[in-house]
Amino acid sequence: MNPERQEAYLNLIERVLTCPNGQEPEVLSSCSDLIDAGFVQMLIQISASMAREGDEDTANFLVQLARLLGKSLGLSPDLKPAGYSSAKG
Repeated sequence: MNPERQEAYLNLIERVLTCPNGQEPEVLSSCSDLIDAGFVQMLIQISASMAREGDEDTANFLVQLARLLGKSLGLSPDLKPAGYSSAKG
């Protein structure tokens, strides 16, 4: 994945996380060219990072978003990253 695309993915994730509740589909539609397997993988990577930092709500949101997008792209339904635990501590 090239650095420019990776930066675009990160920017889109930031926009999704900071947009008003309910406007996520609009944000994603505005950047539909970025919605691909690489974006789904980036969502999983960021969710794992959020989980390690203790931000379970954001991690769970990103995993659910990755699953939804992955399903619409025809990707594998098992998108939980290795070592990720949804169990609350």
